[in-house]
Amino acid sequence: MGAAGALRPVAARPAAAKSKGRASCGSYRAAYHFTVPDQWKNDPQRPVWIDGEYHYYYLYNPDYLTGGTTAGTAWRLATSTDLVSFTDRGIAVPKDTTPNGDVWSGSAVVDTDNTAGFGAGAVIVLATMSPDDNANTQAQYLFYSTDGGRTFTHHGTAPVLPNPGVRDFRDPKVIRDEERGRWVMTLAENNKVGFYHSADLKSWTYVSGFIKDGIGVLECPDLFRITAEDGTRKWVLGVSANGKASGLPSTYAYWTGTFDGTTFTADASDPQWLDHGWDWYAAVTFEKRDANGTLDPAARYAIGWLNHWDYANTTPTIDCDGFNGTDSIVREITLKRAAGGTYYLASQPVAALDAHVSRTVNLGDLEVDGQRVLEHTGTAYELTTEIAWDQLTGAGLQLRRSTDGGRHIDAGIYDDYAFVNRGYTVSPDSSGRWRESRTPFDPSARTVRLRILIDRTSVEMFVDDGRYVHSSEAFPDPADTGLALFTIEGSAVFRNTVIREFRL
Repeated sequence: MGAAGALRPVAARPAAAKSKGRASCGSYRAAYHFTVPDQWKNDPQRPVWIDGEYHYYYLYNPDYLTGGTTAGTAWRLATSTDLVSFTDRGIAVPKDTTPNGDVWSGSAVVDTDNTAGFGAGAVIVLATMSPDDNANTQAQYLFYSTDGGRTFTHHGTAPVLPNPGVRDFRDPKVIRDEERGRWVMTLAENNKVGFYHSADLKSWTYVSGFIKDGIGVLECPDLFRITAEDGTRKWVLGVSANGKASGLPSTYAYWTGTFDGTTFTADASDPQWLDHGWDWYAAVTFEKRDANGTLDPAARYAIGWLNHWDYANTTPTIDCDGFNGTDSIVREITLKRAAGGTYYLASQPVAALDAHVSRTVNLGDLEVDGQRVLEHTGTAYELTTEIAWDQLTGAGLQLRRSTDGGRHIDAGIYDDYAFVNRGYTVSPDSSGRWRESRTPFDPSARTVRLRILIDRTSVEMFVDDGRYVHSSEAFPDPADTGLALFTIEGSAVFRNTVIREFRL
């Protein structure tokens, strides 16, 4: 569940945002990113492939705007065949059907071999519930579906994994260990990821733990195996983490390593990060399958919640559109070998975006020395370019630029880092602490490839091969539609510059 430390109760039960009535504003609903139909969403739940389509569950509070008699989240379902266009299916795992209250994060699996006894092919959800936020009551409960994951029934009121007497004990992520014929669960336990075994999804045994200090309370763990481009197979352990106190992201931290079925051993003690922006929390990765359901061992998909618990209720979509909840674009992740022999995950937007292109504008090569304002305008599009130079200090783009040039989102490179800066437009963060995200960049390369996804309340920048990604919210005025290129202390050529717009 998405919050750390003292913010935990907020994560479970987001405070109702009292609607002020629909303001006289244009729509802020994303044009090609997933958004909740109404009310509130936060944590994505790992999508599951069932009967030829992905079942995407997510935490949903139907009482967020109305301030109803109940609080907290259920699991709502959307289905998709391409992970770009989704069909809403309503609430799948309801809240408040037992004295345990609402349903938090967890994971769904297809029980092909009927290990749990609910029938072959039953869909099983393990999720956290906590009857009392002020006590050590976070525990794991089971729900099951016999209609292909559309609706779920609780398996009694007792937990399948009780709380051992700790505050943080949540977000079960379950995978099948086919080699050993058992289920493996990873669980967030403050500064530790706990590992558990089960034969039937109903009785669990603790077997090991992975401890990491310095990046806040660990949440939403993830465990998977992936094959690199060079054929090397690695296990990856991921967590949602809060590294802001130490100058690190508050997104998805991960380690490559080995897993023997019981213990995960990391290749290095410090994590890498799958996103370096401010708003890519509670992210999940999931299997990549083709239309026939064939699994790709060399790639996975990932999706994150485009928000941050420090300012979760500041979006203008509350008053303008009646909802609060937008996700990142689904991205494809692959494992690559770095020059020093280490391995990292690289990301690119899901390829199915290509099938939804409604307009392409090929701007070719553009020479820039200082600033160049382009004729193109828009609030939602993709821009790709390769910036090349001989000598300069910085180069990039002004996105969602106002007519007078006073408001804009900046994205590009400066000296030895790549960056996205939302400090010159309407930002969700009133404190001013989270203005600019940065990642390392080698200026001796004298070239950088940028792929930037702009939507009505977000910007996502993929740098070069996608090792570094910046995902952040921003709330430009709907009238701010301009675009400009810039260089600092030098000139550059923006090569093969292409803009694509999408229609779902």
